[in-house]
Amino acid sequence: MTRYIPLIMTGVLLNAVAQLALKQGMRQIGHFEFDAGTLASMSWRIGSNGYVVFGLFCYVVSVAVWLLALSRVEVSYAYPMLSVGYIVTAVAAFYLFGEALTATRVAGILVIIFGVYLVART
Repeated sequence: MTRYIPLIMTGVLLNAVAQLALKQGMRQIGHFEFDAGTLASMSWRIGSNGYVVFGLFCYVVSVAVWLLALSRVEVSYAYPMLSVGYIVTAVAAFYLFGEALTATRVAGILVIIFGVYLVART
C-alpha cells in the first residue's frame, strides 16, 4: 500500500491548494451577507473570481485522484492520510495569509504527524 502514498498525497495536496485558493478568492471578495438580496450579485462575484474558479478546479481534480487512490487501497488506510492536508493548509495559511500558528496548533500538527505515521506503518 505504501507504493500508493504519492497518489494519495497528490489528492491531499490538490485539496489543500483548493482550500488556499478559495480562501484567497474570498479575501478578495470580502465579507458579505448571505441573503436573498445579495444572492445573485454575490454568486456572480464568487463564480467569476479566478482564485475561486481555480480552487474549484483543484477540488474536481482531487476527487478524480482520490477515486483513483480508493480503487487501489483500503479506505481505512487512505482516509487518515487526508489529515496531512490539515498540516499543509495550516502552515501555508501562516505564510500566505499571516494566520496564527499557535503552540496549541503546532502541538495538534505534531499529533497528526504521529497519527499518519502510525497509519502508514500498518
